[in-house]
Amino acid sequence: MFVLLGLVLFFTALNPHFFSVRNFARIAISATPALMVAVGVTFVILMGSIDLSMEGTIAVAAVMFALILNRLGGSVVGVGGLAIPGALVVGAALGAINGLIHVKLKIPSFMASLSLGFVGVGLSLLITGGDRILIDDPVFRSLLTVRFGGFPLMTYVALFCLVVAWFIQANTTIGRNFYAIGGGEELARGSGLNVGRLRIIAFVIAGVFYALGAILAVARLGIAETETGRNFMFVSITSVVVGGTALAGGSGGVWNTLIGVLIVNVIGNGMVVIGLPDYFQDGMLGLLVISAVYLSMDRRAFSFVK
Repeated sequence: MFVLLGLVLFFTALNPHFFSVRNFARIAISATPALMVAVGVTFVILMGSIDLSMEGTIAVAAVMFALILNRLGGSVVGVGGLAIPGALVVGAALGAINGLIHVKLKIPSFMASLSLGFVGVGLSLLITGGDRILIDDPVFRSLLTVRFGGFPLMTYVALFCLVVAWFIQANTTIGRNFYAIGGGEELARGSGLNVGRLRIIAFVIAGVFYALGAILAVARLGIAETETGRNFMFVSITSVVVGGTALAGGSGGVWNTLIGVLIVNVIGNGMVVIGLPDYFQDGMLGLLVISAVYLSMDRRAFSFVK
């Protein structure tokens, strides 16, 4: 939190226009889809695993959402609203496949999820033929255009979903078991936990949040395409790590992820405001990840290779 406040003060000192509701709204619009994706992968990382399938899952979920919406009338009001649960089911299904490949075939989560991400990108390209799917529904686009207190409606939707994620994490047996697995898998097994089943559940939850991110990304841009999921892998993993959730698992959580997402997006926005080029921004984020990982290491080998 102090890092985030320090960054806000730093960029405000360089350019007073940074500290304005209008600019904070820009940050929120950029951060909202990324927050959903980062929250999803947080559940997996809490167990000491990793999920790199988000770009493919987002692409497929976004494309399927747009296709279902347009086929059912083009508006989320009425039967077209089925596109939302349809996209969530797609995300959950891909998450389940991801978890099953990892658990049942005993393929390390790193390789299983990365491979499924490539499959998802290819599948979305096959579905669309490389075309963009336009969304013209004014009700759906109101997630971006309608504002309360200067911030778009999609920001409040994301905050609600964040609270739901926190409830799962902190107030359900499944959420507490994720921490137990991350704290020590063998000990968790010895306590009678079905570690394999819990890992699959975590990947399913992650897939649902990736789909939520996909829906909000489509609301922001008004289009769905294969490129919808681009760059979310780096941004989401960076946000989780910077927020303080340990890659080794067992500590951190979704509120840490919120701080991490804000830090990453404040840095990106701040460097744009002060006029730094894109390549400099990417370099700074890379250094930020290295620093955050080093400072958070407890000298255990990271278990995301399992």
